[in-house]
Amino acid sequence: MTAVRVPVAIDRSSPVPLYHQLAEQLTASVADGRLQPGDPFENEMALAERLQLSRPTVRRAIQELVDQGLLVRRRGLGTTVANRKVHRKFELSSLFDDLERDGRKPTTQVLVHEVVQDDHAAMALDLPSDTPLLHVQRVRCAEGTPLALLHNWLPPATSDLTLDELTAKGLYAALRDRGVRPVVAQQTIGARMPTPTERRALAMKAGQPVLTMTRMAFDAAGNAVEFGSHCYRAAEYEINLMVDER
Repeated sequence: MTAVRVPVAIDRSSPVPLYHQLAEQLTASVADGRLQPGDPFENEMALAERLQLSRPTVRRAIQELVDQGLLVRRRGLGTTVANRKVHRKFELSSLFDDLERDGRKPTTQVLVHEVVQDDHAAMALDLPSDTPLLHVQRVRCAEGTPLALLHNWLPPATSDLTLDELTAKGLYAALRDRGVRPVVAQQTIGARMPTPTERRALAMKAGQPVLTMTRMAFDAAGNAVEFGSHCYRAAEYEINLMVDER
């Protein structure tokens, strides 16, 4: 398969370093879809000759895209455009909303939709252990690729959420439609190997890890509105957060 030759304009009179100009334009080509996941990437020597740039300059620009997870280098196969990851900021949002914001096409398959009693979930929601909770299990996909297996437990006030709602929109959007607005959450992020059930649901190969997240979300009055336990294909997902000095 022939590598896509992306148009690049280098301004040698600009104070912006040449490698950074190249890296920015190549990054934009991935973001706007001119370079698609799996596309072979123009090799370093050919790109340097085409743009009349030194190989170290081109190599540094390409390495920036590799470091960002936008390109993948494989021995014997060359460099290709990586699968698109879900980049989530460390904020209270749903995966459905994040995918829509990134211009992707989220779809949902609801696997479980039932009222249950669950001691662990009830404790997380600060409810008596015998409280009936709506338990939903969903597979969230983007452009047909499974990205996440989502388990959520909801208190009685929102246990009337329907299959149609959960298929058509994200959980938080459905809650907002009912006047319930999560405003703060406690989250725990981890990583592990998937269970056989998770591996099948996410169409993963043996040996591939998952990221995990548990979340307890609360409204402005401090009432727990949902408890979630999710796992994500690690190769398709990353979380971005900002830290500062205290």
